[in-house]
Amino acid sequence: MRKAYLDNIRWGTVLLVVAYHVLYIFNASGVPGGIGGFSDVQYQDAPMYFVYPWFMVLLFVVAGMSSRYALGKLTHKDFISARTRKLLVPSTIGLFVLQWLVGYFNMAAGGAFAQMGDVPGSIKYLIMVVSGIGPLWFVQMLWLYSLLLVVLRKLDKRDKFYDLCGRAFGGKWGIVFLLLLALLVWGAAQIGNVPVITVYRFGIYGVAFLLGYFVLSHDGVQETLETFALPLGIAALALGIGYVICYFGQNYTDAPSLQNLFTNLYLWVAILAILGCGKKWLNGTSKFSAYMTKASFGIYITHYLPLIASAYLLKTYTSLPVPAIYLITAICTFGGSILLYEVIRRIPVLRYCVLGIRKEG
Repeated sequence: MRKAYLDNIRWGTVLLVVAYHVLYIFNASGVPGGIGGFSDVQYQDAPMYFVYPWFMVLLFVVAGMSSRYALGKLTHKDFISARTRKLLVPSTIGLFVLQWLVGYFNMAAGGAFAQMGDVPGSIKYLIMVVSGIGPLWFVQMLWLYSLLLVVLRKLDKRDKFYDLCGRAFGGKWGIVFLLLLALLVWGAAQIGNVPVITVYRFGIYGVAFLLGYFVLSHDGVQETLETFALPLGIAALALGIGYVICYFGQNYTDAPSLQNLFTNLYLWVAILAILGCGKKWLNGTSKFSAYMTKASFGIYITHYLPLIASAYLLKTYTSLPVPAIYLITAICTFGGSILLYEVIRRIPVLRYCVLGIRKEG
């Protein structure tokens, strides 16, 4: 059962991730991994604060919902096989085929090569492979959660827990219970966080995926969110503005921000608002949306290479005005990711290794 508004939310969020990375690569907020900002205070960093708490959590929620619909048509074996090809192959084999180039530019931007001396080329290549994971952490974690989901389904073969969630969150008090899930999300944000590599937050992302599957995939819950779409949207906007004011200038990827109750309340209200508004106003299709539904995963996989390459070259070797550097980087990133996707999907070996696509379609 395909839902157009979920497809639209998914590809819209992928485009938001790409736009976020254009700002992030030049951030002056103390967030590691970029190539450096242009001044100590950059007000253009503000949109990063607004979206960071919720946009990747939203992708895991949507993935959980989509998994529910996929498992209505696929056996467990077929589901794992499809997820392994689409998720695990690009985030493992794909690192050796394409993403090592991301690692190259990451290391060049950090001055790593100047410190490596006589390190053999094979070792440098392996380091570039690891350094090239970039945004593929999302794909790796999603594969692990897919495996976990199959185990949970086997433990609850009659879907009793799923049905219980539908009754609890789809009734007249459903919106209250849905909002109270912010406490669960907050609790999950405290656990399963990998030190240093802060993107691997197994607690909150795992809970988000399972909430998508067990709670938010119910039609009754989606109808509730649609009913409250406008007030949820207003609340999310107000909380988001407050969050930006509160944390601007700080490293928003640090634990004090990510594990704060206010942060997790904001992210959960924002996700509920997006799902409700999407159900209410984004449930249509067009030629563009159909293309983006098909291409968004490939764009996500490929976008970081043109991003880091163009940002590094422009900042290192040109003296263009700052707005021009942002604009050219954005054009190279969006255009380059689409071009890479379109080329790679037409080459049999590459499309399998990089995109996890067996046949062109």
